[in-house]
Amino acid sequence: MDEFEEIYARNLKSVYRFLLRLSGSPDIAEELTQETFFLAFEHLDRFRGTCKISVWLCQIAKHSYYAWCRKNKALEPEESLEEYRSRDNVEAAVVAADERRRIHKILHGLAEPYKEVFTLRVMGELSYRDVGRLFKKSESWARVTYYRAKCMIQERLGGDGNDEL
Repeated sequence: MDEFEEIYARNLKSVYRFLLRLSGSPDIAEELTQETFFLAFEHLDRFRGTCKISVWLCQIAKHSYYAWCRKNKALEPEESLEEYRSRDNVEAAVVAADERRRIHKILHGLAEPYKEVFTLRVMGELSYRDVGRLFKKSESWARVTYYRAKCMIQERLGGDGNDEL
C-alpha cells in the first residue's frame, strides 16, 4: 500500500492535468482521476514496467475518459458563464471555446494511431520517446505520427499549416 501511495502522490497532478485537458471540466477531470487511480490500484500487478508509471496511468486515464464519453454522449464539456463574464473580451472567450470544441471533434474523428499519439503528446505531455515506447515503436515513428496528426487537424480546421497546435 505504501508503494501505491507514493505512486499516487507523485502522479496525481499530472493525471489530473491530462484529464482536465481532455475533458475541459475540472469536475469530470477530478472524477476520472479518482477512477484512474482506483483502476490502477486494482490492476497494479498488470504493470509490466515497460514504460514509465506515469505513461501507464495516462493510458488508464485516457481509456476512462473515452468510456465516460461513450456513456455520456449527449453531454458537452461544461463551460462556465461566470468565466466568460469575468474576462475582458467575451467575444474572444466564446471564439476560443468554439475553436477548442472544433479541435476536440476533429481529434476524435482521427484514425488510430494518430488520435492517440496526438492526445498523449499534447494533452498527456509525454515525450516522443515515451509515446514510441507505448506503441512499441521508435521515437522517430512517434514524431512522424504526431506531425501527420497535427497536419490532419490543421487541414480539417481549414488552416494553412502555420498555426501552432
